[in-house]
Amino acid sequence: MVEEASLREAYGATLVELGRTNSNIVVLDADLCPSTMTHYFMEKFPDRSFNLGIAEQNMVCIAAGLAASGKIPFASTFAVFAPGRCFDQIRISVAQTRLNVKLVTTHGGITVGEDGASHHAIEDLSLICSLPGFTVIVPADAIETVQAVKAAAANDGPFYIRLSRPKLPLVYDNDYHFTLGKAVIMRSGADATIIAIGLMVAQALEAAAELAKEGINCRVLNMSTLKPIDEAAIISAAGETGAIVTAEEHLEQGGLGSNVAMVVARHQPVPMELVALRGYARSGKPGELLKKYGLTAKEIAQAVRAVMKRKG
Repeated sequence: MVEEASLREAYGATLVELGRTNSNIVVLDADLCPSTMTHYFMEKFPDRSFNLGIAEQNMVCIAAGLAASGKIPFASTFAVFAPGRCFDQIRISVAQTRLNVKLVTTHGGITVGEDGASHHAIEDLSLICSLPGFTVIVPADAIETVQAVKAAAANDGPFYIRLSRPKLPLVYDNDYHFTLGKAVIMRSGADATIIAIGLMVAQALEAAAELAKEGINCRVLNMSTLKPIDEAAIISAAGETGAIVTAEEHLEQGGLGSNVAMVVARHQPVPMELVALRGYARSGKPGELLKKYGLTAKEIAQAVRAVMKRKG
């Protein structure tokens, strides 16, 4: 059985580790600290912790003020609330000023589950990627989450890190080294490329393993840094495999598929298929929702077969 681990737990533990070594680290939350796991930091460093209540706009503005004062603020809530509820504050107070604010959101995508469409964050990547200056990361597992959070703390400027609610399979071991802005080749192949983010990386690897039984060898890329996207890796994949499938737990507009397609269209046009959401989802258990809305290894494999038929 594949080992699973919580990205949220990894985030909370990493904040404590960073707090012990850097007194400029401060943490803000919007009354969701037991869910975002920022309560670990708040228990250890109460004088550097701020629970702003159900006031996400205020949280973002205070984080910007702390950053302007030389602090390194990590502000957290659910992905549906940031950037959704406080887009204007993020745009003006963080993006336009290029302040050193780190937004780390949890409960991304539809795997929030029974909370329903009102809490399904499926537009967040589109919104945040539209803002100049932001670095956007969607880790594939808990091991990558730890390193992504540390990279955000070590690099100046606005960051958005999107985490999942459920535990995810570990796709990396402890020897893995995260490099900001670089895709990772998870599996080699010359027939097509699957580019995935977040929980869809494990699904992409499963799809590639099934396709290999049919004699279809797929390259699998983890594009965990969605912005700035690794254009060289995309161009190389397009040129060497001739077909690309993207997989994401997000609307197909403005997320991974759209950003990859822009690179492909500009530099190396090849057939593409997007495995993504096309509308709002219903309430249900996470696994059931992924199956209902086509976000599984089965649909990725189908997309690869379809795109290969269109190869020149």
